[in-house]
Amino acid sequence: MNDITRMGTGQRMSQIVIHDNTAYLAGQVGNVGDSVADQTKTCLQGIEKLLAQAGSDTTRILQATIWLADMADFAEMNAVWDAWVPEGHAPARACGEAKLAHPELKVEFMITAAVNSRTDGPR
Repeated sequence: MNDITRMGTGQRMSQIVIHDNTAYLAGQVGNVGDSVADQTKTCLQGIEKLLAQAGSDTTRILQATIWLADMADFAEMNAVWDAWVPEGHAPARACGEAKLAHPELKVEFMITAAVNSRTDGPR
């Protein structure tokens, strides 16, 4: 039976769940009231921090799911995303429109990434 490691765990959710050599990150949002570009930057900074804690990095992202409160913001979000994704390491990705947890949130990211082997990882 494989172990499951949970990091940043509260009553409702964990910030990171690692099973085998895969890390599942909780949805990352920006600061209420910021622009789409600034919220995206905040999300991506949070993703980098969580990936490091999990023993991974942006070159090991397998899949990204992105929710926008308004698809009219797609180009603005993509401008930040495209500059952030390491060349040659674009993950599988989906992006859709959704009502987010707070009316002033404009974007949310959910990431799945490969991590180092159990002997090399943070566990």
